[in-house]
Amino acid sequence: MTPEEIGASLADVLGEGVAISESAGGGRFGRATADVPAERWPDAVRAARDELGCDFFDWLSAVDELPEGFTVVAHLWSTVQQHGVLLRTALPRTAPAVASVVDLYPGAAWHERETHEMFDINFTGHPGLKPLLLPAEFEGHPLRKEFVLAARVAKPWPGAKEPGESEHTVSKRAPMRPPGVPDPNEWPGGRG
Repeated sequence: MTPEEIGASLADVLGEGVAISESAGGGRFGRATADVPAERWPDAVRAARDELGCDFFDWLSAVDELPEGFTVVAHLWSTVQQHGVLLRTALPRTAPAVASVVDLYPGAAWHERETHEMFDINFTGHPGLKPLLLPAEFEGHPLRKEFVLAARVAKPWPGAKEPGESEHTVSKRAPMRPPGVPDPNEWPGGRG
């Protein structure tokens, strides 16, 4: 099946409210892409599995679309027919949540846990959204765009010093922060 045929088949099964892009990527590696409302997320995943023969759950993650919210993205593949589909759903920035698809693809459990931990997206119905990669004392969600990378500020750059910044002379320049890192006094929670 071509990406266009896959998209048309998925649109027929899911009906109204689903936007289909002809392909993501090019040539023989192109993928049909379907944008579905969050409430239809499990229906779209089920349709890809049952109607399109996508028997392999490849991956799931999210994209921070500041300020609009988040986009959850899943790639499903048919090992028999050698075609895939990319499913996307948009979630609001405040209290982002979507239904878990672990009952359809048990392999989604790890991906949903990681996405929950890195973006704070709740997957309702997931059997255990416990931390996966970060230590228990870690605060925040590091793949959100508003997350401040404190290591950039806490550790000085080990590279060569600017003229006038050696140990023997007093620098007249104010220390510079890396691009995109706000003043520590402006960090959320007063960490500065």
